[in-house]
Amino acid sequence: MRKYEENRYILEEIKDQIYPWVKGELADTKALNGKYISEKDTPVVSFISGLRIIFVIKWGEDVYEVLKDNMLPPDCDVEALYYTACENLVRDVEFVIANTWYGGFAILADGWHEASSLCFKHIWQVCVDKLKDDLVIMAPTRETVLFAPASNEKAVAKLKEHGEQTFEQTKDRISTRLMLFTKDRKELTEYED
Repeated sequence: MRKYEENRYILEEIKDQIYPWVKGELADTKALNGKYISEKDTPVVSFISGLRIIFVIKWGEDVYEVLKDNMLPPDCDVEALYYTACENLVRDVEFVIANTWYGGFAILADGWHEASSLCFKHIWQVCVDKLKDDLVIMAPTRETVLFAPASNEKAVAKLKEHGEQTFEQTKDRISTRLMLFTKDRKELTEYED
């Protein structure tokens, strides 16, 4: 019996508990099997600025397992899986925007999925519409996403400083690279100073 045939991993039974996680490095200190993740045995979607998206299964309160290829049937469409995982996230996780002391903002969620907010264009569209400015965004860790209006140079500088400190103080790092969401292009791109 293959793993995807085991009752525990039947895709139709677990698909509502699969979520996308944005990663800088393919490793995770909190997922059950996340210490070392390899693209050779794990479905991975390429994302912006060298970031990648992996998938996790939620088994209980604060218990996640990285979804491996052997847990999926051979004909599984990874793109469709990505959309299903994002739908699950929208259904189950509330994203809240908080102010920072330096004029920037942070995305708050549940301590597991903050960086997954990068997957949702509509979050960033609402923010550019409210601020009437492009956004500079950083996701230094899984639970930290910071952004500031691009025209506020002081807030962007403080965001970079805050993000770099956060990155250095945690094990589940993502990236200190900056991203840009623009009013006009309405998409997330790499930020160039």
